Amino acid sequence: MPDSATYHFVVADDHPLFRGALRQTIERLYPGAGIVEVGTLEDAAAELERHGEVDLLLLDLSMPGMRGFSGLMYLRAQYQSVPVVIVSASEDISTIRRCMELGASGFIPKSLGIEVIREAVSQVMAGGSWTPPDVDLGEADGEASAMAQRLSTLTPQQVRVLMMLSEGLLNKQIAYELSVSEATVKAHVSAILQKLGVESRTQAVIAAAKIEQGQWLTAEAR
Repeated sequence: MPDSATYHFVVADDHPLFRGALRQTIERLYPGAGIVEVGTLEDAAAELERHGEVDLLLLDLSMPGMRGFSGLMYLRAQYQSVPVVIVSASEDISTIRRCMELGASGFIPKSLGIEVIREAVSQVMAGGSWTPPDVDLGEADGEASAMAQRLSTLTPQQVRVLMMLSEGLLNKQIAYELSVSEATVKAHVSAILQKLGVESRTQAVIAAAKIEQGQWLTAEAR
């Protein structure tokens, strides 16, 4: 077993008091571990970029920059080797299911006690996954699961383009923000349409809006 002092954790939540509670929980489990606290998606991504070997990211689903599931999608696509555990005020079963389908290693409702959070973190650090034991994830919505599968095939850059489409940015503006050519953006948009199973930019924007709201395309929306 590695020395806990070699572990590196990122706690991403916009509530300082809750971040502090999570930090204390981790410190008791893994004395001497490196723990960085951040309060936005942008800062979380910057920390993952800066530190090459993050052992676990504890991620609030509703902090600034997350925009529904889009932030989780981006982080999982960009940093595939980093396990992500969602720590959220939500206890909605469909939300938990979507997060797990999009690559989260665990989902911890904030209402749970410290001992349960310790158990969840320990289980994920041991290579497993964790969701509340009283939550049955077996009854999946076929259409929603299919959409989650499609979303998981998007590259990091395609996720970023999709997020920018949802903000109403034009191809020219997206190209400027990403420092790429408009032709590259058009290629990304075409790939996004194909992967999401939609036919137009407008439908992709609708899809992005539904993703951010925690909703999913239905057959009628295509």
